[in-house]
Parts: sequence; C-alpha cells; structure tokens
Amino acid sequence: MIGTRNALKALLLALLEPTDKLRSLEDAGDFTSRLALLEELKTLPLGAVWDEYCRRQNVPVGAAWLADVKSYEKNVLSRRA
Repeated sequence: MIGTRNALKALLLALLEPTDKLRSLEDAGDFTSRLALLEELKTLPLGAVWDEYCRRQNVPVGAAWLADVKSYEKNVLSRRA
C-alpha cells in the first residue's frame, strides 16, 4: 500500500510539473529561468492536491490511512501466519 500511494504521488507530481515550459526554457538556453522555475516547483502545493484527491476517492487523508493499515495487519494478516 505504501508503494502504491507513493507511486500515485509521483505521478501527481509529474502531472503538476510544467514540463513544456521547462523544455522551452532549456531549448532557449535560459538556464537561469529554468533553475528558478525548478526551485519554485519544490513548493508546489502537492500535499494539498494529494489530500483533495484522497478526499474525492473517499480514503483517509494525511497519516490517517496508517490506522487502516495497522487494523488490517492485526485483523487479517496476523491470521495468515
């Protein structure tokens, strides 16, 4: 589950990245603007967008999902051993 959530977050981050703009700046040789934009990307509201995605999918937001995992481990996985 952790891997799946992180894969989805990586896809979301890639979708938020202005790849075309970065590519055009690089093609134009404007590395200063490209670097500045890359630095701005570090503060994108990925967390807020991810939380809204989780709300829309009716899954726990933030670290609340971990309680569900722990419950599953206790009630389901522990019986498999």
